[in-house]
This record gives sequence, C-alpha cells and structure tokens, in this order.
Amino acid sequence: MLNKSRVMAKILIVDDEPDALELVSFNLKAAGYEVVTADDGSDALKKARQHAPDLILLDIMLPEVDGLEVCKLLRRDPATAGVPIIMLTAKAAEIDRVLGLELGADDYVTKPFSPRELMLRIKNLLRRRQATDEKPEQLNVGDLFIDVPRHLVTVAKKRVDLTATEFKLLTTLASRRGRVQSREQLLRDVWAYDNLIDTRTVDTHMRRLREKLGSACRYLDTVRGVGYRFIEN
Repeated sequence: MLNKSRVMAKILIVDDEPDALELVSFNLKAAGYEVVTADDGSDALKKARQHAPDLILLDIMLPEVDGLEVCKLLRRDPATAGVPIIMLTAKAAEIDRVLGLELGADDYVTKPFSPRELMLRIKNLLRRRQATDEKPEQLNVGDLFIDVPRHLVTVAKKRVDLTATEFKLLTTLASRRGRVQSREQLLRDVWAYDNLIDTRTVDTHMRRLREKLGSACRYLDTVRGVGYRFIEN
C-alpha cells in the first residue's frame, strides 16, 4: 500500500482508452503520485474542479467534449486556469500541436510515447511550478505587478489569469530585465528541456502571453533573429 507521505502531487489523467489509462496510472502511482482518472470530456471538467489536481494529462480525441474544448474551458475557469496541462494524443500533425499550445496547453506528447519521457516531462513541469510557488518575490514595473509566491499577475490592478508556463515565462523574462534571452535559453530555463524541441513553442506562448497582458505587453520586446527581453518603458 502506498504511503501517503510519499505522494508528490495529484494528477488527473483524461483518456477514453482503458489500456492507456491503465498504463499511465500504473507508472504514476509507482512514482508516488496520486491519480484521478476520467474517460470523457464532461467527466474531466467535473473532476478537475472537484479534485483540484496539480497537473492534467489530457487526450485530444475524447467523447462528449473533445480535449481541445476541455483545455479551453479549463483555462477560462479561474479555479483551473493555472493548472499545468500536458496534451497526450495520437494526433502528431504540427497544426494540432500548435492549436493545443494556442489554447493553453503547457506541453504536448504524441502516442505512442515512452513512459519514461512522459514521467520526465511531468516532473519538469511540476518542478517549474513548485520553484515558482516557493520563490518569495514580487515584481512591480509600471502598471504590471507580479506576485510570484501567490502566482498572481495584475495589470492596472486587474487580475490576469496565466497558465503555469506563461507565468514562468513572464517571471523569467522580468527577473532578467534588459537582458536578451534566446529562444533556446528560454526552452532550457522555462521548459527545462535539455534536448531542444521546435523553438516555435516559445513564440506560441509569447503570443498568448502578450494577448493576455494587454497594454502591459509593451514590456515584452522581440529581438529579431535572437529571442526576447523584458524592458521598462
């Protein structure tokens, strides 16, 4: 029987394939995670609000409500807006991956996948969120206010709901204000990837981050051909 003191986090797995649910559940439980499962989109939305998971593994091809719609609805709900989401799907086309990221997913894994790789991505994503939560820091630039331990961002005193990855991206740039950060460096520091994936992942998240920040997007500067930097103007 698993000792509760070893449970590291609660993870919601959403997949309509029993074999996939069983495989991922087994690996997560063996690693000490608490697991909640759902086999359709409607059940996923219900359990995400009911159980407050630390991370969600979300398949795209689901009955009732598909995974992309579930992701969109989760991001609109303040109670689940900041929960990290990893898309887990057989759809490997670039357009599907980009769409998932556009809707707020933090990462994307295609089937068939390596359980070891999936576990590594889960650990990296949870580690990033924990590091952000534990950092006792506040950043205030003009009308932009960032409270790191509370995972709170406001622009002109109005709250802005960011995903875990968007928040990490913003705080990383803000803490290094004035210094240019290459896309490759951001992939290492924000996504914790040693083997670099498509750097357009960074651009996709930056576009979403700018849209959410509204007028405060002026602090995020694009350095053509290199990357991004946080500027005070």
